[in-house]
Amino acid sequence: MPGLPADRRQAVKGYGARIREQVRQRITDSGKAKDDTDPGSAGPRRRTDLRLALPAVLVWSASMAGLWLPPTELAVLCCTLAALGGLFLTVAANGRRKRKVRAAVAHGTKPGNRRSRGRSFSAAVGFSLALAAAAAAHSAAASSQRSDGPLAEAVASGKSAVAVVEVAGSPRALSGPGGSGQRWVVPVWTHEVATGGVLIRIRAQLRVMGGHGWGTVLPGQTLRATGKLHHAEPGSPEAATLAASSPPGKGGGGSWLEGSASGLRARFVAASAFLGPDARGLLPGMVTGDTSALDEGLENAMKLVGMTHLTAVSGANCSLVLGALLLACRRCRLPRVPAAAVAVGGLGLFVVLVGPDASVLRAALMGAVAVASLAGGRSGRALSFLCLAVIGLLLADPALGASFGFLLSVLATLGIIVLGRRIIAWIPAAVPRWAAAALAVPLSAQLLCGPVIVLLQPQFATYALPANVVASPLVAPVTLLGTAAVPLVVLLPWLATALIAIAGTFSAGVAATARVAAQLPGSALPWPEGVPGLLSMAFLSLLAFAALWAAARPRRLLGWVRAAHAWTEARIGLLEDRFTGLCDPGSPRSLERGPGHGRLGYSTKSSEGTLRWPPRKSGHPAPRHRTLPPGGT
Repeated sequence: MPGLPADRRQAVKGYGARIREQVRQRITDSGKAKDDTDPGSAGPRRRTDLRLALPAVLVWSASMAGLWLPPTELAVLCCTLAALGGLFLTVAANGRRKRKVRAAVAHGTKPGNRRSRGRSFSAAVGFSLALAAAAAAHSAAASSQRSDGPLAEAVASGKSAVAVVEVAGSPRALSGPGGSGQRWVVPVWTHEVATGGVLIRIRAQLRVMGGHGWGTVLPGQTLRATGKLHHAEPGSPEAATLAASSPPGKGGGGSWLEGSASGLRARFVAASAFLGPDARGLLPGMVTGDTSALDEGLENAMKLVGMTHLTAVSGANCSLVLGALLLACRRCRLPRVPAAAVAVGGLGLFVVLVGPDASVLRAALMGAVAVASLAGGRSGRALSFLCLAVIGLLLADPALGASFGFLLSVLATLGIIVLGRRIIAWIPAAVPRWAAAALAVPLSAQLLCGPVIVLLQPQFATYALPANVVASPLVAPVTLLGTAAVPLVVLLPWLATALIAIAGTFSAGVAATARVAAQLPGSALPWPEGVPGLLSMAFLSLLAFAALWAAARPRRLLGWVRAAHAWTEARIGLLEDRFTGLCDPGSPRSLERGPGHGRLGYSTKSSEGTLRWPPRKSGHPAPRHRTLPPGGT
């Protein structure tokens, strides 16, 4: 600090050091303070494993790029990713070799006897880029079918075609209740396409839009479809859309398992006919995903309050089935590996029963990875399991990268993994753990899924969280009892009827919750569309999470407020000493006490006598303006 005496500079430095030490001490004390409502802080906190997060993000980005880029640009992207991945892996290998040599020289041992600590960042990036290149290469095949080749020429000509196709998924209804105007969308894979006298043998993904007869097809069936080819929507994974002009022609049937599963679903719907109107439509939807008997009013009510995920089999159902199978195997004292094998086999049969949709496949793969990790003795790495499931599914089917259902499923699982445990730990210990989980699971999923939901449905479901919290204890009995009743419909019909009656009672409670919440005032509030709606909902979710944290940790919040106040006070003191103490005591801007008894000095550009304060009044009277009365002219 030039211009100050040595003792003054030393005093200012000492004052700043003391303030910094006080701020540091307050921040440390506030970090050590534990709130009484934090039961999860008793044990050591596990570190979040993020090693597979970067590969998952890069693979997802490459999969989405493959749906939009033309083949040439996609090939360039694939080569670039592969080259960068190889470069990073080479750098990582060279760095590891050098570290081994340096360690061997320092310790006097051979280079091969000392292992390097962990994997370097370059190796992780190289591995991630290699996986992204593989996803882009997989997407390039579908992209070439959409842009070049005989199928693209047939689509551009707009002629009628006769295609032999294999059903790849369950039919999805496009309009309301069944009837002559019912339309269905069926994903298929082509075997051959005949158009304009030319037979094209190609395996490409199509989307068939048909009416009567297309709602009963089964996955794995080989059918003959007649219609007109149209261009697929931009960003869709299909090579084209076939508007079917007739019912599906006869072909090979699906597998024995798929046919049996379809028969079981139909018999389960028929066995539930004795229930009430809401229960007999909702129970098959919650157990097998069959919503053909679901009442339209109940479906709209569940959409209004954010409960549509209950009518589609998703990760929650797979988790319940997997957990019940594992618990039963452990109760029978089966070893870890056989219990895991039985659980995975049962989960596979459940997937076949409900149909291999995207969300079910994701949940099944996630459950299989978790069971494999438990069989190997490693648990507590749920985020790594999720990333591994995402990478595996996207490498197998890059089209999932553009699916909103897949995105919502991943976000819901991510919210439960990252935020669910923390929210449960913040709830007071006096609250039962099952009640804390019933609140934490839907809240954590809603916080991350809310910004995406408003893109699909621009409205704010005011009672979504309370409705899901009330319905969550009813979902487990419906899923477990209903799933157990499906095979018993054939083996022991009387026992299946009893289980269906109990599960139907719980499903009626779910339906009543949805209807009551939908009839409350302000159940659906308008929300901005597009990116503004997404950003505003993300900000609202962040505020809700911050408010929950502040309510759960009042002492820590108070400590942080005090630390922030002390830091601000210290910075103001340092700035005051720095900018007001740089000048000499005799300076007009100085705040030092001098002959003026500590009064603030000032300067003026006037060269005349000393200014007088207060200023002298003028001797001339101020001019007064006459004010006319109201209405005067």
